[in-house]
Amino acid sequence: MSVTRTAVTGVGGYLPETILTNADFTRMVDTTDEWIVARTGIRQRHKAADGQVTSDLAVEAAKVALAAAGRDITEIDLIIVATTTPDMTFPSTASIVQHKLGARGAAFDVQAVCSGFVYALSVADGFVARGLSKAALVIGAEVMSRILDYTDRSTCILFGDGAGAVVLEPVVGEGTPDDRGILSFDLQCDGSKTDLLYVDGGVFEDGHRVGKIRMQGNQVFKHAVQKISEAAESAIEKAGVPHDSVDWFIPHQANQRILDGVADRLGLDRAKVISTVADHANTSAASIPLAWYEGVKDGRVKPGDLVLIEALGGGLTWAAAAIRL
Repeated sequence: MSVTRTAVTGVGGYLPETILTNADFTRMVDTTDEWIVARTGIRQRHKAADGQVTSDLAVEAAKVALAAAGRDITEIDLIIVATTTPDMTFPSTASIVQHKLGARGAAFDVQAVCSGFVYALSVADGFVARGLSKAALVIGAEVMSRILDYTDRSTCILFGDGAGAVVLEPVVGEGTPDDRGILSFDLQCDGSKTDLLYVDGGVFEDGHRVGKIRMQGNQVFKHAVQKISEAAESAIEKAGVPHDSVDWFIPHQANQRILDGVADRLGLDRAKVISTVADHANTSAASIPLAWYEGVKDGRVKPGDLVLIEALGGGLTWAAAAIRL
Protein backbone atom coordinates (compact mmCIF):
# COMPACT_ATOMS: atom_id res chain seq x y z
CA MET A 1 0.00 0.00 0.00
CA SER A 2 1.45 3.37 -0.99
CA VAL A 3 1.59 6.14 1.62
CA THR A 4 2.21 9.85 1.04
CA ARG A 5 4.58 11.46 3.48
CA THR A 6 6.14 14.90 3.82
CA ALA A 7 9.79 15.04 2.79
CA VAL A 8 12.36 17.71 3.65
CA THR A 9 13.91 18.55 0.27
CA GLY A 10 15.96 21.63 1.18
CA VAL A 11 17.43 23.22 4.30
CA GLY A 12 18.73 26.76 4.72
CA GLY A 13 19.93 29.17 7.36
CA TYR A 14 20.95 32.76 7.94
CA LEU A 15 22.83 34.54 10.72
CA PRO A 16 23.25 38.33 11.07
CA GLU A 17 26.78 39.66 10.64
CA THR A 18 27.26 41.20 14.09
CA ILE A 19 28.69 38.82 16.69
CA LEU A 20 28.59 39.34 20.46
CA THR A 21 31.16 37.30 22.37
CA ASN A 22 31.11 36.46 26.05
CA ALA A 23 33.78 39.11 26.47
CA ASP A 24 31.29 41.70 25.25
CA PHE A 25 28.90 40.71 28.02
CA THR A 26 31.53 41.12 30.72
CA ARG A 27 31.35 44.83 29.94
CA MET A 28 27.54 44.87 30.33
CA VAL A 29 26.83 42.68 33.35
CA ASP A 30 28.68 40.99 36.20
CA THR A 31 29.77 37.77 34.48
CA THR A 32 32.79 36.04 32.97
CA ASP A 33 33.49 33.97 29.90
CA GLU A 34 34.35 30.99 32.13
CA TRP A 35 31.05 31.26 34.00
CA ILE A 36 28.97 31.41 30.81
CA VAL A 37 30.79 28.54 29.10
CA ALA A 38 30.68 26.30 32.16
CA ARG A 39 26.94 26.72 32.68
CA THR A 40 25.68 26.98 29.11
CA GLY A 41 28.39 26.07 26.60
CA ILE A 42 27.81 29.40 24.82
CA ARG A 43 30.81 31.38 23.55
CA GLN A 44 29.16 33.82 21.13
CA ARG A 45 25.85 34.75 19.52
CA HIS A 46 24.71 36.79 16.49
CA LYS A 47 22.73 40.02 16.73
CA ALA A 48 20.52 41.62 14.10
CA ALA A 49 21.50 45.04 12.81
CA ASP A 50 19.46 48.12 13.59
CA GLY A 51 16.42 48.06 11.32
CA GLN A 52 16.84 44.35 10.53
CA VAL A 53 13.63 42.55 11.48
CA THR A 54 12.55 38.92 11.76
CA SER A 55 11.09 38.78 8.25
CA ASP A 56 14.44 39.93 6.81
CA LEU A 57 16.24 37.01 8.45
CA ALA A 58 13.47 34.61 7.42
CA VAL A 59 13.68 35.65 3.77
CA GLU A 60 17.44 35.02 3.62
CA ALA A 61 17.11 31.56 5.17
CA ALA A 62 14.22 30.73 2.83
CA LYS A 63 16.28 31.64 -0.24
CA VAL A 64 19.01 29.21 0.80
CA ALA A 65 16.50 26.42 1.44
CA LEU A 66 14.80 27.00 -1.91
CA ALA A 67 18.13 26.82 -3.73
CA ALA A 68 19.00 23.59 -1.91
CA ALA A 69 15.65 22.08 -2.92
CA GLY A 70 16.01 23.29 -6.52
CA ARG A 71 12.67 25.07 -6.26
CA ASP A 72 11.50 28.48 -7.38
CA ILE A 73 9.40 30.62 -5.06
CA THR A 74 6.53 30.42 -7.56
CA GLU A 75 6.25 26.71 -6.70
CA ILE A 76 5.64 27.41 -3.00
CA ASP A 77 1.97 27.56 -2.01
CA LEU A 78 2.31 27.59 1.80
CA ILE A 79 4.57 29.56 4.14
CA ILE A 80 4.56 29.03 7.90
CA VAL A 81 6.83 31.11 10.11
CA ALA A 82 7.53 30.00 13.67
CA THR A 83 8.52 33.04 15.71
CA THR A 84 8.10 34.65 19.09
CA THR A 85 9.52 37.97 17.84
CA PRO A 86 7.23 38.94 14.94
CA ASP A 87 7.82 42.13 12.96
CA MET A 88 4.58 43.48 14.41
CA THR A 89 1.53 42.22 16.24
CA PHE A 90 -0.26 41.78 12.91
CA PRO A 91 -0.16 41.04 10.05
CA SER A 92 1.73 37.80 10.44
CA THR A 93 5.44 37.73 9.75
CA ALA A 94 4.67 34.96 7.25
CA SER A 95 2.54 37.32 5.19
CA ILE A 96 5.38 39.84 5.12
CA VAL A 97 7.83 37.09 4.12
CA GLN A 98 5.45 35.95 1.39
CA HIS A 99 5.37 39.45 -0.08
CA LYS A 100 9.14 39.93 0.12
CA LEU A 101 9.73 36.60 -1.63
CA GLY A 102 6.99 37.08 -4.21
CA ALA A 103 5.06 33.95 -3.28
CA ARG A 104 1.34 33.16 -3.37
CA GLY A 105 -0.93 30.86 -1.40
CA ALA A 106 -1.47 30.50 2.34
CA ALA A 107 0.80 32.15 4.90
CA PHE A 108 0.57 32.36 8.68
CA ASP A 109 2.62 32.26 11.89
CA VAL A 110 2.88 29.64 14.62
CA GLN A 111 3.78 30.72 18.16
CA ALA A 112 5.08 28.03 20.50
CA VAL A 113 8.29 29.87 21.44
CA CYS A 114 11.34 27.57 21.25
CA SER A 115 9.15 24.61 20.24
CA GLY A 116 7.68 26.65 17.40
CA PHE A 117 9.64 25.07 14.57
CA VAL A 118 8.51 21.53 15.48
CA TYR A 119 4.92 22.72 15.94
CA ALA A 120 5.03 24.53 12.58
CA LEU A 121 6.49 21.44 10.92
CA SER A 122 3.59 19.37 12.23
CA VAL A 123 1.06 21.87 10.84
CA ALA A 124 2.75 21.91 7.44
CA ASP A 125 2.81 18.10 7.43
CA GLY A 126 -0.97 18.20 7.69
CA PHE A 127 -1.09 20.24 4.48
CA VAL A 128 1.60 18.49 2.43
CA ALA A 129 0.92 14.84 3.26
CA ARG A 130 -2.82 15.35 2.62
CA GLY A 131 -2.47 17.00 -0.74
CA LEU A 132 -3.36 20.51 0.40
CA SER A 133 0.10 21.88 -0.45
CA LYS A 134 2.42 20.92 -3.29
CA ALA A 135 5.45 22.63 -1.75
CA ALA A 136 5.76 24.46 1.56
CA LEU A 137 8.27 26.64 3.37
CA VAL A 138 8.57 26.27 7.14
CA ILE A 139 10.78 28.93 8.70
CA GLY A 140 11.98 29.45 12.25
CA ALA A 141 13.14 33.06 12.65
CA GLU A 142 13.90 35.19 15.69
CA VAL A 143 15.35 38.54 16.69
CA MET A 144 15.62 37.66 20.38
CA SER A 145 17.94 40.60 21.03
CA ARG A 146 14.91 42.94 20.86
CA ILE A 147 13.30 41.33 23.91
CA LEU A 148 16.40 40.93 26.10
CA ASP A 149 17.02 42.85 29.28
CA TYR A 150 20.74 43.59 29.03
CA THR A 151 20.90 44.24 32.79
CA ASP A 152 19.70 40.69 33.60
CA ARG A 153 22.74 38.44 33.44
CA SER A 154 20.65 35.30 33.89
CA THR A 155 18.91 35.76 30.51
CA CYS A 156 20.75 38.22 28.28
CA ILE A 157 23.72 35.88 27.78
CA LEU A 158 21.55 33.01 26.58
CA PHE A 159 19.95 34.18 23.35
CA GLY A 160 20.90 35.06 19.80
CA ASP A 161 19.30 36.06 16.50
CA GLY A 162 18.98 33.96 13.34
CA ALA A 163 16.71 32.06 10.98
CA GLY A 164 16.48 28.57 9.53
CA ALA A 165 14.14 27.16 6.90
CA VAL A 166 13.10 23.92 5.25
CA VAL A 167 11.26 23.15 2.01
CA LEU A 168 8.67 20.40 2.29
CA GLU A 169 7.25 18.30 -0.55
CA PRO A 170 5.10 15.16 -0.77
CA VAL A 171 6.71 11.79 -1.48
CA VAL A 172 5.08 8.42 -2.00
CA GLY A 173 6.47 5.34 -0.27
CA GLU A 174 5.48 1.95 1.10
CA GLY A 175 4.60 3.19 4.57
CA THR A 176 7.64 1.75 6.36
CA PRO A 177 10.13 3.53 8.67
CA ASP A 178 12.67 3.26 5.85
CA ASP A 179 10.59 5.54 3.63
CA ARG A 180 11.67 9.11 3.17
CA GLY A 181 9.66 11.71 5.04
CA ILE A 182 8.35 12.78 8.43
CA LEU A 183 7.62 9.63 10.46
CA SER A 184 6.21 10.93 13.73
CA PHE A 185 5.56 13.81 16.12
CA ASP A 186 4.98 14.28 19.81
CA LEU A 187 3.67 17.73 20.84
CA GLN A 188 2.95 18.76 24.43
CA CYS A 189 2.14 21.81 26.54
CA ASP A 190 1.68 22.48 30.26
CA GLY A 191 0.08 25.90 30.63
CA SER A 192 0.37 25.78 34.42
CA LYS A 193 4.10 26.51 33.99
CA THR A 194 3.74 29.84 32.16
CA ASP A 195 5.45 31.68 35.02
CA LEU A 196 8.73 29.81 34.47
CA LEU A 197 9.58 31.44 31.13
CA TYR A 198 7.72 34.40 29.64
CA VAL A 199 7.92 37.93 28.23
CA ASP A 200 6.45 40.61 30.47
CA GLY A 201 4.93 42.77 27.71
CA GLY A 202 3.98 43.08 24.06
CA VAL A 203 6.12 43.23 20.94
CA PHE A 204 5.71 46.34 18.78
CA GLU A 205 7.45 47.43 15.61
CA ASP A 206 8.61 50.81 16.92
CA GLY A 207 10.26 49.29 19.99
CA HIS A 208 8.12 51.07 22.57
CA ARG A 209 6.78 49.06 25.51
CA VAL A 210 8.57 45.95 24.29
CA GLY A 211 8.43 43.23 26.93
CA LYS A 212 11.54 41.43 28.15
CA ILE A 213 12.30 37.77 28.76
CA ARG A 214 11.88 36.61 32.35
CA MET A 215 12.93 33.12 33.38
CA GLN A 216 13.26 30.90 36.42
CA GLY A 217 16.28 29.18 34.94
CA ASN A 218 16.74 26.44 37.53
CA GLN A 219 13.08 25.41 37.22
CA VAL A 220 13.19 25.39 33.41
CA PHE A 221 16.34 23.27 33.48
CA LYS A 222 14.71 20.84 35.89
CA HIS A 223 11.77 20.27 33.55
CA ALA A 224 13.74 20.37 30.30
CA VAL A 225 15.68 17.11 30.35
CA GLN A 226 12.73 15.02 31.54
CA LYS A 227 10.06 16.47 29.27
CA ILE A 228 12.25 16.61 26.15
CA SER A 229 13.41 13.04 26.72
CA GLU A 230 9.83 11.83 27.10
CA ALA A 231 8.77 13.54 23.86
CA ALA A 232 11.78 12.15 22.00
CA GLU A 233 11.09 8.65 23.33
CA SER A 234 7.49 8.96 22.17
CA ALA A 235 8.51 10.15 18.69
CA ILE A 236 10.94 7.24 18.32
CA GLU A 237 8.27 4.78 19.43
CA LYS A 238 5.63 6.22 17.10
CA ALA A 239 8.10 6.06 14.21
CA GLY A 240 8.65 2.37 14.85
CA VAL A 241 12.43 2.63 14.86
CA PRO A 242 15.03 1.51 17.42
CA HIS A 243 17.07 4.09 19.32
CA ASP A 244 20.32 2.98 17.74
CA SER A 245 18.97 3.67 14.25
CA VAL A 246 18.96 7.44 14.90
CA ASP A 247 21.78 8.89 12.83
CA TRP A 248 21.60 12.46 14.11
CA PHE A 249 20.03 14.11 17.12
CA ILE A 250 19.33 17.78 16.23
CA PRO A 251 18.00 19.43 19.39
CA HIS A 252 16.87 22.90 20.27
CA GLN A 253 20.09 24.73 21.20
CA ALA A 254 19.22 25.96 24.68
CA ASN A 255 22.10 24.79 26.83
CA GLN A 256 24.90 22.28 26.23
CA ARG A 257 24.22 20.58 29.56
CA ILE A 258 20.60 20.00 28.51
CA LEU A 259 21.71 18.62 25.14
CA ASP A 260 24.11 16.20 26.80
CA GLY A 261 21.58 15.22 29.46
CA VAL A 262 18.88 14.35 26.93
CA ALA A 263 21.30 12.40 24.72
CA ASP A 264 22.50 10.39 27.72
CA ARG A 265 18.96 9.71 28.91
CA LEU A 266 17.99 8.48 25.42
CA GLY A 267 21.11 6.35 25.20
CA LEU A 268 22.40 8.25 22.16
CA ASP A 269 26.09 8.66 21.48
CA ARG A 270 27.02 12.31 22.11
CA ALA A 271 28.95 12.19 18.83
CA LYS A 272 25.55 11.99 17.12
CA VAL A 273 24.39 15.29 18.64
CA ILE A 274 24.60 18.32 16.37
CA SER A 275 25.37 21.25 18.63
CA THR A 276 25.66 24.88 17.56
CA VAL A 277 24.96 26.39 20.96
CA ALA A 278 28.58 27.57 21.36
CA ASP A 279 28.38 29.76 18.25
CA HIS A 280 24.67 30.59 17.96
CA ALA A 281 23.40 30.53 21.57
CA ASN A 282 19.64 29.98 21.89
CA THR A 283 17.87 31.28 18.78
CA SER A 284 14.52 29.92 19.96
CA ALA A 285 12.38 28.68 17.03
CA ALA A 286 15.33 29.14 14.65
CA SER A 287 17.73 26.91 16.55
CA ILE A 288 16.74 23.49 15.16
CA PRO A 289 16.75 24.44 11.45
CA LEU A 290 19.98 26.44 11.94
CA ALA A 291 21.70 23.43 13.51
CA TRP A 292 20.24 21.21 10.80
CA TYR A 293 21.64 23.53 8.14
CA GLU A 294 25.09 23.44 9.73
CA GLY A 295 24.98 19.64 9.68
CA VAL A 296 24.04 19.60 6.01
CA LYS A 297 26.69 22.20 5.10
CA ASP A 298 29.55 20.28 6.68
CA GLY A 299 28.43 16.97 5.17
CA ARG A 300 27.39 15.15 8.32
CA VAL A 301 23.66 15.06 7.60
CA LYS A 302 22.96 13.15 4.38
CA PRO A 303 19.99 11.79 2.40
CA GLY A 304 18.67 8.59 3.96
CA ASP A 305 19.70 9.57 7.49
CA LEU A 306 17.21 9.32 10.35
CA VAL A 307 17.14 12.53 12.37
CA LEU A 308 15.49 13.19 15.70
CA ILE A 309 14.60 16.78 16.58
CA GLU A 310 13.25 18.22 19.84
CA ALA A 311 12.62 21.46 21.70
CA LEU A 312 11.25 22.97 24.90
CA GLY A 313 10.09 26.55 25.32
CA GLY A 314 7.80 28.91 27.14
CA GLY A 315 4.29 27.68 27.74
CA LEU A 316 5.79 25.34 28.76
CA THR A 317 5.71 23.70 25.34
CA TRP A 318 7.82 20.78 24.22
CA ALA A 319 7.92 18.68 21.08
CA ALA A 320 9.87 16.11 19.11
CA ALA A 321 9.80 14.54 15.64
CA ALA A 322 11.51 11.69 13.79
CA ILE A 323 12.32 12.30 10.13
CA ARG A 324 13.89 10.15 7.41
CA LEU A 325 15.82 12.33 4.98
